[in-house]
Amino acid sequence: MADPERQSLITADAPTSYASFPDDGAENPGSSAVANNEDGSTAQSVPFIGPDELPPPYQSSGTGGVPMVTCRVCQNMIDITTKREQHVVKCTHCNEATPIRNAPPGKKYVRCPCNCLLICKSSSQRIACPRPNCKRIINLAPSPVTPPVPTMPGMCRVTCGHCSDTFLFNTYHNALARCPHCRRVSSVGARFANSRGILFGVFALLLILGSIGLTVGTISYAYDHGGMYILYIALFGIATAMLARSVYYFRLKVSAIDGPM
Repeated sequence: MADPERQSLITADAPTSYASFPDDGAENPGSSAVANNEDGSTAQSVPFIGPDELPPPYQSSGTGGVPMVTCRVCQNMIDITTKREQHVVKCTHCNEATPIRNAPPGKKYVRCPCNCLLICKSSSQRIACPRPNCKRIINLAPSPVTPPVPTMPGMCRVTCGHCSDTFLFNTYHNALARCPHCRRVSSVGARFANSRGILFGVFALLLILGSIGLTVGTISYAYDHGGMYILYIALFGIATAMLARSVYYFRLKVSAIDGPM
């Protein structure tokens, strides 16, 4: 016969046991008993999960590096060497269950005031403790709801070309995007950067050609009028700045559009 301490407290083949409330339910990872709503049962509101019910980090003991976790009820150390694939483990000191992994998809952990660890559907609002000596009716605090983001034309999800994080950007704005995570600037799609690079490059080329023609045509006049040299320097300086701006756009990182918001 298999060792019961090495058997998973949550099995994929076992059906989920629900309490007798519509659309709500809970199961006891240490027991398959189901509690019914009986007269005289105690109702109590508790949050569905707290920071102390998140799976505790693994700790290695000083001898042999055995992975251990702390029991959330009695603080006793639990050896999980052969139980790492389980969702919860039972403490040998107090016989209560402690989660070591996140709850399965669509489920959440609930700790009854009697220290019984329950697993129920994420949408459950009211469950019953299955223990015969408890049978509390637990009113769960509603899960925080994220308000929907209003839809805006052109708003898309963009992956930053620098840090690869995702952020929102309105593609209707012909401007560079600044990532809110790394604060670096990138072009959303290669089209914007290439068009700006070509535009500044053409302007720089035209200005350089015009400056060369002006310099050749007025060099004799500049011998007697020193102010022409200032004009030459200004024109070539503007052309150099435009050329540098063109190179900047061509070398700019490109952020990819993941899709609409």
